[in-house]
Amino acid sequence: MSKKDKIVILGVTGSIAAYKSVELARLIVKAGYAVRVVMTAAAGRFVSELTFRTVSQHPVLNDMFAPPVEWAPAHIAWADQADAMLIAPCTANVMAKLAHGLADDALTAVALACPAPLLVAPAMNAAMWQHPATAANAQILKTRGAVMIEPAAGDLACGTAGPGRMSEPAEIFAALRKVVG
Repeated sequence: MSKKDKIVILGVTGSIAAYKSVELARLIVKAGYAVRVVMTAAAGRFVSELTFRTVSQHPVLNDMFAPPVEWAPAHIAWADQADAMLIAPCTANVMAKLAHGLADDALTAVALACPAPLLVAPAMNAAMWQHPATAANAQILKTRGAVMIEPAAGDLACGTAGPGRMSEPAEIFAALRKVVG
């Protein structure tokens, strides 16, 4: 199977770090992989669907209840086709949903249905990242085989500093390449 035959689902959640996901999508496409972007409603408050549709050259999934183009519901069809699913940025909220099997939007439904490897690049305030609930959710995901791309420490959008910054797109892409080849 060549790179162009491999499909990466890029999940984008509602974090200021969503702007970095545009560059991440560009890197994935430039390397020859197909990218399918699935966004939460909150992600759309930071970066538009049009931006990801243009960069990925594919439709964007952001509504689990949108009429499917073909018979198969999109969240199931996308999950079945994926060679990897990468959620970057991944908020504390979405990490909790993933850890506890909740699927109340398109992104979490695809993730729950997806048998392909899962990579997670968290992005949140340092206090949120260090909270015991978030640490427990991260551990649950790791135990289930998810690749956790640890957040970096530094200045955060909220005006504080500490761990919680989403890793840079090149670092996330390097982790993805290790998984999909």
